[in-house]
Amino acid sequence: MGVVRFFVGLLLLPLCVVATQTLLALMAVAQPDSSSAIPQSTLALGGGYALWILIYFTLPRPTRTYVLAHELTHALWGALMGARVSRLSVSKQKGSVTLSKTNFLITLAPYFFPLYTVLVVGGYYALGFFYDVNHYHLLWLGLVGFTWGFHFTFTIGSLLQHQSDIQLYGRLFSYTVIYTLNIVGIGVWIVLVSPRDWSDVGSYAAFYGREMAAWLARSASQLYHLARQ
Repeated sequence: MGVVRFFVGLLLLPLCVVATQTLLALMAVAQPDSSSAIPQSTLALGGGYALWILIYFTLPRPTRTYVLAHELTHALWGALMGARVSRLSVSKQKGSVTLSKTNFLITLAPYFFPLYTVLVVGGYYALGFFYDVNHYHLLWLGLVGFTWGFHFTFTIGSLLQHQSDIQLYGRLFSYTVIYTLNIVGIGVWIVLVSPRDWSDVGSYAAFYGREMAAWLARSASQLYHLARQ
């Protein structure tokens, strides 16, 4: 299975490139003209993210809070996929959760699923049923930026250490899955806080997907001719 996952990881590399190109295109068109002010939604999102970065590098890091999110994410994705969850344990440095079954999505979920960000977004819409939260949408966007910064910094820190989750499915496969799904997550936030919509995402992804397919076809043809010489 390790060899199979390695080759699947290789096949996912073009997807990583296409996802990155799509994200960069979205970021470029989401930028305001030089004569326009930066949208308040973008400032709120970026401000929350910047605040977290400041806290992360200047104050004691809430490692236990991250470990809790890590194990809860395993548990959540396991429960959604029909696993029985038991014996969740959390300490300052490590945690564990017992699941009746697992797969690569359950195992890798903490590295691409920003639990606290999802809770913030869910809280916003849940409170919207009872209160007019639109007056405070900039505050909520700030919380989204703050919590996603939390997810990003701790994910990078975790991946720089030895992680059994990554070893289980192999580095190449795990990193390509984690990278691609995080890029997708960033794209979602851009769509939410800019004039872009899902049709833009689809058109950019289709364009760069066709370019990647054409490049792969040309490369395969060149390798074939070289092999026959």
